[in-house]
Amino acid sequence: MAVFKRVLCPERLRQVPPQFSWVDHRLVRDRHIAGRSAEALALYLFLVTVADGQGLSYYSDAGIGKLLPLDGPALARAREELIRVRLIAYERPLYQVLSLDKFATANLAGGGPASPRGGAPQSLGEILRQLRFPT
Repeated sequence: MAVFKRVLCPERLRQVPPQFSWVDHRLVRDRHIAGRSAEALALYLFLVTVADGQGLSYYSDAGIGKLLPLDGPALARAREELIRVRLIAYERPLYQVLSLDKFATANLAGGGPASPRGGAPQSLGEILRQLRFPT
């Protein structure tokens, strides 16, 4: 049986960035990785590495678990974190690494309109969780 890949978020189709690397420098420059867990960053790097030209990958949880030091619950938390910050889309068994374009989040299915700052709407709880207080 042939398996057909389908793009989960066509409006966020990943493109090869203009700089030399396949990992987009905007991850750092636009602070997409700021505050992300080590597990989420490992999963993101893995998905960027194995995804096809459209950012699609069919790696299973078991397959990822054999290659990354993540058990099932840790993998699920990392995946949910990346989905929450809109770096990936996931519909089992398909992952899509999403474009980092600033205005691409405005039309995500179920995401509603973008905020005036160009990002997706966030609840007050999500905003407070992102704040870093000095210890």
